[in-house]
Amino acid sequence: QVQLVESGGGLVQAGGSLRLSCAASGSIFSINGMGWFRQAPGKEREFVAAHNWSGGSTYYSDSVKGRFTISRDNAKNTLYLQMNSLKPEDTAVYYCAAAIYYTASFRRGSGVNYWGKGTLVTVSS
Repeated sequence: QVQLVESGGGLVQAGGSLRLSCAASGSIFSINGMGWFRQAPGKEREFVAAHNWSGGSTYYSDSVKGRFTISRDNAKNTLYLQMNSLKPEDTAVYYCAAAIYYTASFRRGSGVNYWGKGTLVTVSS
C-alpha cells in the first residue's frame, strides 16, 4: 500500500503562485508514475500533470501547460506541482495520484492505483 498526503493549498490572487506537495509513504518502490488531478465545484475530476518515472517524461493538460511544473524529490519521496500565473478557473481540489505501472490510462484516471485526499486551491479574481 501507498499513502499520499497533499499540502500547500490555499487562497491566492489571480496571477499568483502556489506550490503543492505530495508526500508518499509505504510501498513506494512499487510506484513508477505519479501525478496530479483536480476537481472544480460541479465538475468532474480532470488530469493536470504526470511524471512517468520509467522514462522520466512529464505530461501536462493543455489548460496548464506553460504555467504548471511537476517535479519530484527522490530523497524526500515527495512530488511537487509548481503553479504560476494562476487563474480563477484553476480553483479546485487538487489530488495527488500514483500508479504501479504508468500507462496512458493514468491520465484518464483509470490507471491510478492510489489517491490522496486532496488539497483545496482557491484563486480569487
